[in-house]
This record gives sequence, structure tokens and C-alpha cells, in this order.
Amino acid sequence: MTVDQALPTRDRILRAAAELLQEGGRDAVSTRAVSAAAGVQAPALYRLFGDKDGLLDAVASYGFEEYLGQKHDLGATGDPVGDLRRGWDLHIQFGLTRPAFYALMYGEARPGGPSPAAKEAAAILHGIISRIAEAGQLTMSVERAAELTHSTGVGVVLSLIALPPAERDLEISTVAREMVVHTITTDEPAPAAGLATRAVALRAALTGDLPFSPAEQALLSEWLDRLADG
Repeated sequence: MTVDQALPTRDRILRAAAELLQEGGRDAVSTRAVSAAAGVQAPALYRLFGDKDGLLDAVASYGFEEYLGQKHDLGATGDPVGDLRRGWDLHIQFGLTRPAFYALMYGEARPGGPSPAAKEAAAILHGIISRIAEAGQLTMSVERAAELTHSTGVGVVLSLIALPPAERDLEISTVAREMVVHTITTDEPAPAAGLATRAVALRAALTGDLPFSPAEQALLSEWLDRLADG
């Protein structure tokens, strides 16, 4: 492995760690191996990243830069359900083309919660789901719909990358995507929609200054979420 020594120290370390991860998985990203590949001493690594977990968080963000850029480039259209489908397909594609990075992000529970990159990806998904709610097409709370979508998508990717490429049934992704869309959305216009959908739409509309105290607004939000998920 050759890392451009003209790069700043932090970039050299991240480039080296990313290449080791891509070639050998998480176990290959040892402090010794990264330091040697980047041409730095171990103290420099600890000074910049704190510890190995800090380095892995930074590597995950580094590997996700392109993915997150593509997510942002998708933008928002007048069809939030269509945006959800496109976001799903991009998520699956990234996982299949960058399996080592994906497994680092989502393959195991992390002490202290998700990495910053994972949180940013989750925020993008939450924004799409919120727009579906605002359009009166969501059948459950935004939080539950986002968690269902995320959990299903991650499960599909991890299941597929665990198989040899020749044994992967890529149609599983499409089937799972449409099952999620069918579960969390409705095509019924708002007046004809069920109570849950109307509660979700009202919850999404509760923005800006409202004639309630903070406690009253929190209580109203709790009631609407219970109706949405009830």
C-alpha cells in the first residue's frame, strides 16, 4: 500500500485506514498497521483521533463522504414517496459496493451510539419521512416509520453482503422496499384517510408559534403520536 506522503498527516492516516479497511475489513485496521502505512508514529494517531474507536468513526465518515454527497444531491422533489424509493436504492447500492465501510457503520452496536456519519444519514431519512407526513401520506409516526425503513434497509444490505455475489438475489431489495412503502404510506386523500394518517399529518403541521405552553404542546404531540402508532 502506498499513501501519498505529501498529504496532511490526518488525511494520510484516514487514507491508509480506509484502504486497510477495504482490503481486509475492520480487523486489518490496527494502530500499528495504520501508522506504518501512513508513515507516522502512533502518538500522532492518538493525538488526532483519541483512540481506535475515534479513528474508526473518522474512517466511517471518510468512507461515507461520497454516499452522503449523493444523498444530498438527490434533493427534494414534489414526490416524497418517490424520494424515499430513490434514497433506499442509493443506500442499498452503497452497501453492496462498499461492504467494508457499510459493515463498520451498521454491522455492530457501537459504544456511545451511532457515528456522526450515521447520524447524518439518519437525519436525511427523517427529513424525507417528515415530508411524507406533511403530505398526509404517512400511516404512522415519523419516528416509527423512519426506524422501520432504516432497520429493514440495513437488514437487507447486511444479509446480501454476507452472501457471495453470485448467490445474491437483488430483487429482495425491491420487494423489501415496496413492503416498507406499502406499510408506512397511503394514497388516500387526507379527508378519506384513517385516524392514524390524519394524526400524523396534524403532528407534522404543528410547527412555528402555537397558542400552547411548552407542556401543553408536548402533551398534544404525545397524544398525536399515540394515535398515529396506536
